[in-house]
Amino acid sequence: MKGYLLLAISIISEVFGTTMLKLSDGFSNPLPTIGVVVGFAMAFYFLSLCLRTVPLSLAYAVWAGTGTAITALIGILFWGEPFSSLTAIGLLLIIGGVILLNTSNKREKVIHPSS
Repeated sequence: MKGYLLLAISIISEVFGTTMLKLSDGFSNPLPTIGVVVGFAMAFYFLSLCLRTVPLSLAYAVWAGTGTAITALIGILFWGEPFSSLTAIGLLLIIGGVILLNTSNKREKVIHPSS
């Protein structure tokens, strides 16, 4: 469970870093630029810690997929980025893919127990 908490912190840090990237305006605003560096440094640090207990394929899929979905929602809510039925379907596919990876990983352990 600790690995998934570390993964959640990593995702939040990555979303923060990406949001700061937008606010940095091409790294011309100092404070958001510092936020980019801190956010991504924390994201990779906590991702590396979670990999002690969470399989790489699952951790990276959850990290990238969830981060992408949350970042897309932030863009829609805060910057008025376009939202359409295709956007909704894309976000649902990302979330569904993460769920499938998580579910299949658990089933693999049951079907093929490791030695």
